[in-house]
Amino acid sequence: MPRRGEYNSDFPLPQPRLREPQRVGLREVIVADGRGVKSPVVVDPSKFTCSALVGELADEWVELVEAMDYKLGTTRGFRNTIREFCTFVDSHVARPGEATLAHAEPDLHRAVTEWVRGLPASFTAGSRAPALHAGRLRRLIKRRIEHPARPVVGHLTGWVKGSIGLRRGQTQELDEFTRVEKLALVKAAWADLVAVEARIKAGWALAASGVDPAVGGWLEPANLLWAIAHDAWPTQEICRRLPRKTQWPPALAAFMPPVRSPRGLAGQLLLCSLVRQLFPHNLDLHCFRILLMAATGRSSEEVSGLDEDDIEFGPRSVMIDFTKNRAHAESRRSYDIDATLSQAVVHPARPRLDPADLIRRLLDLSRPLAARQGLDPVPLFLRASVINAGVLQIKPFLGSLQNAKFTTWLNLHGVSVSEPRDIRRLRKSGKVEKAIAFRGRVSDIADDHSQETFHGHYAHGTTLRVIAGKVITSAQQRWFTQATEGPAIFDEEAARALGEPEAGAALGLSAQEVDDLRSGQLDMGVCNCKDPRQSPFGKPGQLCPVAPLRCFECRNALVLPSNLPQMLLFADHLERLKMRLSPRHFDAYWRQSRVNLLAALDARSDAEIAQARRQIAEDGLALQLPLSAHVEFDS
Repeated sequence: MPRRGEYNSDFPLPQPRLREPQRVGLREVIVADGRGVKSPVVVDPSKFTCSALVGELADEWVELVEAMDYKLGTTRGFRNTIREFCTFVDSHVARPGEATLAHAEPDLHRAVTEWVRGLPASFTAGSRAPALHAGRLRRLIKRRIEHPARPVVGHLTGWVKGSIGLRRGQTQELDEFTRVEKLALVKAAWADLVAVEARIKAGWALAASGVDPAVGGWLEPANLLWAIAHDAWPTQEICRRLPRKTQWPPALAAFMPPVRSPRGLAGQLLLCSLVRQLFPHNLDLHCFRILLMAATGRSSEEVSGLDEDDIEFGPRSVMIDFTKNRAHAESRRSYDIDATLSQAVVHPARPRLDPADLIRRLLDLSRPLAARQGLDPVPLFLRASVINAGVLQIKPFLGSLQNAKFTTWLNLHGVSVSEPRDIRRLRKSGKVEKAIAFRGRVSDIADDHSQETFHGHYAHGTTLRVIAGKVITSAQQRWFTQATEGPAIFDEEAARALGEPEAGAALGLSAQEVDDLRSGQLDMGVCNCKDPRQSPFGKPGQLCPVAPLRCFECRNALVLPSNLPQMLLFADHLERLKMRLSPRHFDAYWRQSRVNLLAALDARSDAEIAQARRQIAEDGLALQLPLSAHVEFDS
């Protein structure tokens, strides 16, 4: 082994780390939405002058989405942030074509801070979008900094470690539909459901009478419906074989929708109408969504995401498994089956909000589409539409589909609701009704989410605020009545008038009770009482449990001039008690008694009070209180 100094070769020098080869071209990820339908999301660096910077951020975006398994909405959010920031770089940075996170020039730190500073001006006040954009960009840059083979120069490392500098913002919570609006929605939805079922039933009946159009002719509506129903001919082939619109017979032209068709698209519009005779359209499924939301009290996401495996029918109930993707929560709920459904009622008096009945009806409409597409289990909300070149497309229901969304359905059926016209308000109407039914017990109301979620998203509703206001007003009125309906105070003249017959009747006292009052039989210590066994502080028939401590808060109390010495002694006790107890404790237990007592003393003249003081001193009078009161005072 060689000794120190005898090495005949130098230590190998560290080799420089090769830069990661940059990818070129489009960056694309395939992600799924809440229903599992996958869609491509693309970033094209060639559309920007700072294409190198776009590519660096897009590389981080692709890896982040794949690592975190983001859904479609979050993936598009990061994509939009890259677009917004790189558009700003193109227009505000010198030599944007040279912009890259790996070079100090041009300085991207200044570009980042200026872009973040100007974000709030691009959105409404209180919007959450500025903070979300800044947070996404910081996450992408931070991810690149942490990669050993991806250099990031400049001061961006400090920006990543620091604060974004933007407030998180707040969302504008939706108010619930009024009772009248909800009833109008349910009524219109039920009428639409009946019409949709009648149309599709008639369409299948007409298709059953048709034959292969290659044999029976391409101008017979029954033959075209037969071909669509049995998938005998591709819909694009049917569209191609249709002659010009001017050659259509009246029976076929009657299926043409009452809109002006662009040149060359008459056949596709006719095919759309024929498909709607057999299968539900996106607009047709709004009525089922409204009725199921009203029947179950669940959100649109939970209802429209149901499939056949989520439903379990029993003899008297149906069990439904709901999934809320946003909260990553699953819950199971049982609903009773309406016994009247077994009766054949052609025209029911009102809409049936029975989940089992609605699900059966919806499954009957969805099964042909699921079988055609080979879907198992059967999704409840499936729609059929005809796209370019007459291709029949079967996809899940989409509430925000252009020209077939909730607002379109409202306009089509003439339902007028207040703004904003958002289906989520229907869910909040159900939560309000639940809150009323459970008398405000949050633990029962928030059985499908957390109590914090209820307080943050549902408790602000107008109906709940009105109810809460009524409760508060009732409580205030109760205490106000208790405070104002205090003791009845008699002066000398009124006390002498107690002997007259009409005086007792005015006070609600019998002649015997008036005699007992004048003789001192009803004296409770500091004042008299109309009926000690009908105290508002105790049970009927029970001797008043709080006399004389609460007599000056009681409507049964009668204060006579003879009670003045004891009233003065009680006032002295309260003054000493006020000095010994904390203000909070004294106000909670004795403030109202003291206020009423001082008001009764103010009704006495100075001469009467002086005479009562002399009587106390000469006779050695003491306050007549129970032992429990002395224990409290002396403790």
